[in-house]
Amino acid sequence: MSLLFLRSLVFNVLFYAVLVFWAIIALPTFLMSPRAMLTVAGWWADSTLFLMRVICNIKVEFRGVEKIPTGPLVIASKHQSFWETFALLRFFDRPIFILKRQLMHIPVFGQFLGKTGMIAIDRSAGVKALLDMTRRARDAVRSGRQLVIFPEGTRRAPGAPPDYKTGFAQIYSACGVPCLPIALNSGLFWPRRTFMRYPGTLVVEFLDPLPPGLAKDEYIARVRSAIEEATGRIVEAGRKEQEQLIGSAPSYVASGS
Repeated sequence: MSLLFLRSLVFNVLFYAVLVFWAIIALPTFLMSPRAMLTVAGWWADSTLFLMRVICNIKVEFRGVEKIPTGPLVIASKHQSFWETFALLRFFDRPIFILKRQLMHIPVFGQFLGKTGMIAIDRSAGVKALLDMTRRARDAVRSGRQLVIFPEGTRRAPGAPPDYKTGFAQIYSACGVPCLPIALNSGLFWPRRTFMRYPGTLVVEFLDPLPPGLAKDEYIARVRSAIEEATGRIVEAGRKEQEQLIGSAPSYVASGS
């Protein structure tokens, strides 16, 4: 475990150093189109994946990339880690995320988010926030962007009971475009609320797209079923690999807490 700690420490120091580096590189893009800033963000994501591989022995495997539709799209992704909030950028032409309004208040970082058109919501505003989020998401998607949404609203540890909200179905209905479900096991390697990074193969699986126009209940059921089945399968495989690499999966991850 001491080696894991050291690798995690080195990775985190370099991660933030690289983040600052790319933030400086991206400063001129404030005078350009949002696409330029998203390009730099993609370079940051690629740099981070490189650091994960060489320092932490975390390989990343993307499956089903050929299933990604072109054009405007709603992406419904499992959310286990901070990792997917940047790693998915590289697969979409003009991605946009729905995020907490508090992130917009972070100096410089918040300005980057605003420049790229990310949708910030005030969760305490209830129905009003949902209506505003739906309107802005619809307008963004109709302009040709790809909306990334996390149906459970927040990060859920691997093995934790799923908690799908209903608001994401309203957004899907309003946008009127296909939905691409995504399963992943990132929480095994980049867990929430800890700086530890664990080795193994992080898998992202792009699943079969769902057509537009599904009824709300059918849509929620199909998204949940597809994501949870695939996530359960790749989480189990990831745990077995970790047991071989480090003796056992981290207890707080394995318990799903």
